[in-house]
Amino acid sequence: MAELRQPCDVKEATYCMNGGTCYKISSMNTLTCVCSVNYKGSRCELLHLFTSSSMAQQAGIIAAIVIVVIFILVMLGVVIYFTHKMIKAKRDKQSKKEPYWKVPSRNDVLP
Repeated sequence: MAELRQPCDVKEATYCMNGGTCYKISSMNTLTCVCSVNYKGSRCELLHLFTSSSMAQQAGIIAAIVIVVIFILVMLGVVIYFTHKMIKAKRDKQSKKEPYWKVPSRNDVLP
C-alpha cells in the first residue's frame, strides 16, 4: 500500500494545512493529507478538540437511568392509585348491599 501513495510535489506541498503531510494517490490522481495529532479534516483544516467521550457516554447512561426510574415510579403511582380506587369502589358497593347496622324506624314498636 505504501507504493500507492507518494509524497506531493513542491508546488502541491502546501495543500495540507496545520503541519499535515501531503501525499498523492497515484491510482486516483488525487491528493490526501495525513494530519498532525491535533487536527483533522480532508486538508487538516479542523482543530480536533479533545472531549472525554467516556464522560459524555457516562452522562448519557446516567440520564437514561434517571428517566427510566422516574417512568417506573410514575407507573407505580398510577397502578397504586387505580388499585386503591377499585378497592374503595368495591368497599362502597359492598357497604350499600350489606349495612353494618340497621336503624329501626319510628313505626317499629318495641314491646
